[in-house]
Amino acid sequence: MKILKLLSKKNFFIILIFFFLQVLKVYSNEPVDIWNIKTPKPEIKKDNIEKNEDQDSNKKSIYEIQTQKQNNLSIEQDETLSSKEIGIVGLYDPAENGLTIDMWLNSNGHEIVNLFNKIKKIKLSEDAKEILNILFLTNTYYPNKNMSTEEFLKLKSDWLIINDDLQLIEEYIIKNQSVDGNEKLIKLLVDQYLSNSNIEKSCKIFSKINKILIDEYLYKFNIYCLINNNQREQAQVLFELKKEFGFEDTFFEKKYNYLMKYTTEIDQDISERSILDFHLSHRTNPNFEFEPNDTTSKSIWNYLSTSNLLDSIQNVDLKDANKISLIEKATHQGNYSEKDLFDLYKRFQFNINQLLTIKDSYKLLSNIEARALIYQGILITSETKKKIELIKILKDSFIKENISNAFNFELIKILKSMNMDDISSDYTSFYSSFIIKEEENIKKIKINNKIIHQSKLINYFKKDTGKKNIKKDLIDVLKKIKKDKNYFVSTKDLILLESLKSDGIVIPKKYKDLYEVDDSNMPIDIQVLINNDEMGLVLLRLIEVIGPDQLKNIEPQSLYFIINALNQLNIDPLRNKILLKILPLKI
Repeated sequence: MKILKLLSKKNFFIILIFFFLQVLKVYSNEPVDIWNIKTPKPEIKKDNIEKNEDQDSNKKSIYEIQTQKQNNLSIEQDETLSSKEIGIVGLYDPAENGLTIDMWLNSNGHEIVNLFNKIKKIKLSEDAKEILNILFLTNTYYPNKNMSTEEFLKLKSDWLIINDDLQLIEEYIIKNQSVDGNEKLIKLLVDQYLSNSNIEKSCKIFSKINKILIDEYLYKFNIYCLINNNQREQAQVLFELKKEFGFEDTFFEKKYNYLMKYTTEIDQDISERSILDFHLSHRTNPNFEFEPNDTTSKSIWNYLSTSNLLDSIQNVDLKDANKISLIEKATHQGNYSEKDLFDLYKRFQFNINQLLTIKDSYKLLSNIEARALIYQGILITSETKKKIELIKILKDSFIKENISNAFNFELIKILKSMNMDDISSDYTSFYSSFIIKEEENIKKIKINNKIIHQSKLINYFKKDTGKKNIKKDLIDVLKKIKKDKNYFVSTKDLILLESLKSDGIVIPKKYKDLYEVDDSNMPIDIQVLINNDEMGLVLLRLIEVIGPDQLKNIEPQSLYFIINALNQLNIDPLRNKILLKILPLKI
């Protein structure tokens, strides 16, 4: 019998409170976040801010008290702004990137949501993602119009989920623990780690969170982690507490009793309801066996793969077309390695005539056998023209069956082994579209004083040159350029010069005839947002403009108005990061 069940109701709660405090003590060793919502904030405008704290209720139960937000802040706005509660939630200090803590206050929440919904449909480039991370994860007050705290926080969490950067999500969760509604992010994080068979990382999250999680799934996950970490007493306290509030989950309770060694009976039930349930099914059954199928979730496929629970390729029956088709789909989804799939193709046996007439013979075979024959043909063919033909036929076959990702790494590996000069003009486009062009190992920026935007003036934006020296360097560069009668001032040159002017660097009058500034390409809607001091919405709009393109690939005219917008808003640190990506020549 369990000890707690032998106690009276009164004694039960006395001991319960004791253990509960021990649990909280385990979770109380984290550093204080200076941007935590509990921390009183500095004044934004004189006589406009006043701080309030809500009083804790003494009449609530232990369980309810753990869910209560401890403090709230309120801000008194001026005549145009209504008084409302303000939340500061994020990761970055606004000044770090030249932003402001009130950059959303003038914006309409409906406009923000509408624009973000458009951006969600775009496959953003890494540059665009980086700016969006800065925008949404900077500590700021939420918009004053048509948006609640919860809606603003949802934007942040939605972006974190879309971006799927587990390290960033974990940092956000830990630094913003007072925020209600983080449960969705925590679920994503622990499930992702567990699907990779990394139970240690999943459970470590709970030790970094200084509050009891009310969400039932996370509550169960926490109990399991305590058992896994051999903290059985704490696990028992949380489980009994949950039972007191009517918790019923027969599957979990059976697994709990087995792991707590209250029973030795092995429960054969396998649940795919969640990755936690599936893991518990595996953990509590020494003879665990599971055959995935078309309806098996991606997370469980991943768990099977990372836990070495998938069938060995060498044991797959080549006559089992359904099994092989499932493996192809799993490879496409990243749950089987391409190496395993193509090793499977190697096991198929074909006669000499089929191998000599591949382009005709594959058409008479099933799709799976055809892919195996074509792949073997690629391996034995030495003539470049025939090899590239077969490679394209094989890739097209994968694309036609909607499993194109099953032939990516192996494709690139084969293409890299070929000399592009030997490939006929009919296939150069195909070759170029798939071959991975490895990025250069950039060691430093190359200075070329014959071109303004590649000159030593770049050092100013790296903060290697102060304002005093930049004035002298500017005159030196412009003097050389003026002597060159054939020099044409490019848009990138203008971007650099206008950025210097924005920072108060004066260009001598005798050099102003070198170029003309044309601001007519600035989109009207962005200029209106700038004039209204809607910094956050301007950046969101610029992210939409950048979209799927890397900054270095955007046409100069678009780059010009992007930098122009940042100059007008005095967002210098972020502007400088972008300038160093788009202007200098790198080696």
